[in-house]
This record gives sequence, C-alpha cells and structure tokens, in this order.
Amino acid sequence: MAKVTFNTDLCKGCGLCVNACPKGILAIDAEQINKKGYSPAVMKDQDKCIGCAFCATMCPDCIITVEK
Repeated sequence: MAKVTFNTDLCKGCGLCVNACPKGILAIDAEQINKKGYSPAVMKDQDKCIGCAFCATMCPDCIITVEK
C-alpha cells in the first residue's frame, strides 16, 4: 500500500494534483486554511491509493511525497 503525505502548510490549492489522480481520491479541503491562506489538497481515501505518484509529479511546489 502506498502512503501519500502533503506538506499542507506550503500547498497553494492549485488543484493540479486533484486533476491528475486517476482514482479521484484527492480533493481541495474547503474547510481548512493553511498558514499562507490557501485551502490545501488532502487525501480522501488513503486505502484506494495505487502509488502512481501522478499527484507528486504534477505538483509545482513539490509538497507531495509518495512512499511505496
């Protein structure tokens, strides 16, 4: 099983990772605001992650880490 972590304090909520996820398990958390004032991306269902790392590849700020 893959483990995906986000450095939510640095996420600017651009949504590129959300669009890149083939399983559709990432979302922008509208209820959370990080220290930069953005709503960060979050994992909705870690168990469905296949570890493809498309999200990490698309992230312009390199805030996503994928461990297999």
